[in-house]
Amino acid sequence: MWVQPWDAGLDDAEWQTWLAEGHDFGQLSVNGLPGRPPAVVPTHFVADGRHLLVHLARPNPVWAAIERDPHVVLTVIGDYAFVPGTWRAKAGTPATDGVPTSYYAAVQFTCRAEIVDDPAAKAELLRRQLAHFQPGGDHAPVTVGEPPYGRMLPGIRGLRLAVTEVLAKFKYDDHKPVEHRAAVAGRLTARGEGLDAAAAQQQRRRLDRIGPWTP
Repeated sequence: MWVQPWDAGLDDAEWQTWLAEGHDFGQLSVNGLPGRPPAVVPTHFVADGRHLLVHLARPNPVWAAIERDPHVVLTVIGDYAFVPGTWRAKAGTPATDGVPTSYYAAVQFTCRAEIVDDPAAKAELLRRQLAHFQPGGDHAPVTVGEPPYGRMLPGIRGLRLAVTEVLAKFKYDDHKPVEHRAAVAGRLTARGEGLDAAAAQQQRRRLDRIGPWTP
């Protein structure tokens, strides 16, 4: 993922907070087997310190590729919006001369994957995931050999993804003048389509932190 200086995460807390706000679904990219393209698997995940926890169905064909090469990438994308060129024209030029762009937030984790097949370890991985996604505890215990989850454990395999690098990108025109960014955020809010409101919120948050862009 290419990151311009003005699009880069300001600190680790920025992308960590963004993930914690509910961005826990991404795409796991795995190097393909010889002669095959990379495999991409949409999946929920849970952050656990410097690891990401994932489980997938055992019949998933991605396992052979991971066993051959455990180096993987998990990418999370959100708060995106299309910004028309008419919103981005320079002051004093025709609106139609503006160049459109996309706004988005993205966090990309480079990881080394460890496959989890031990039943007790898989049960613990599922417990950690359920604690995140169903924190109210409104589910049966995940216990090896006990229904309902015990009989399902053989049908899945777990993944512990050890994070080796994190790239964060918040692409919201932070190199543009303050007035321009504030105006676009207002237009996104007024349009109100798709994730416009979320994109506007990110743009205003970055504007508050960065102010005028200084190379």
